[in-house]
Amino acid sequence: MKKATFARKTSMENKLIRPPGDYRKLFCYQKSEAIYDITFHFVHTYLKRGDRTIDQMLQAARSTKQNIVEGYSRTGTSKETALKLVDVAKSSALELLSDYTDYLRARNLRQWEENSKELQAMRKVGRVHNDSAFYRELIQTRPPETIANISICLLKQNDYLIAKLLDSLSKAFLEEGGFRERMTNQRIKYRGR
Repeated sequence: MKKATFARKTSMENKLIRPPGDYRKLFCYQKSEAIYDITFHFVHTYLKRGDRTIDQMLQAARSTKQNIVEGYSRTGTSKETALKLVDVAKSSALELLSDYTDYLRARNLRQWEENSKELQAMRKVGRVHNDSAFYRELIQTRPPETIANISICLLKQNDYLIAKLLDSLSKAFLEEGGFRERMTNQRIKYRGR
C-alpha cells in the first residue's frame, strides 16, 4: 500500500517527458496566427507577383508561428531546445516587422507615430483581440498603409508576449533543469530503490 501511495505522489516527478500543454492557448501563438493571416492577405493583395519579398514575408510570418508551436511542444523534453526555437520565433517576427516598416518607408507612406490616435486605438484593439478571424475581417476594407501599420502594432505587442514566454521557459529550465539532467536523476533514483 505504501508503494502505491508513493508512486502516485511522485508520478509527475518521475516522468521524463512531461506534457507541454496546448500551444493554441498561448496569446503569442494566437497573435502570431493573426499576423500570418494578415501577412498572407497583404502580400498577395499589395505586392507584385514575382516580388521576392512575398516569400520572405510569408516565411517570416510562418516561422514565427511554427517555431512557437514546435518550441512549446518541446518543453516536455528539452527546455533548451524550446528556448532556442521560441527565440527563432522572436527573431522571425522582428524580421517581418522590418519588412513592414520597409514597405512604408520605401513608398513614402506614413508609419503611425508613437502618440498618434491611430496607434493608441490599435494598441487597445490588439490587447483585446487575438482572434485571426477578427483581423481578417478588419483588414478587408483597409488600404495597405493601414494594414502595414496594424501589423507593425501587433508585431510589437507579440514581441513582448514572446519575450514573456522566453522568460517563463528560462525560469522553468533553471528550476527543473534539462532533459539529460532529469534522466540522470531518474536513473539514480531508480537504481537507489
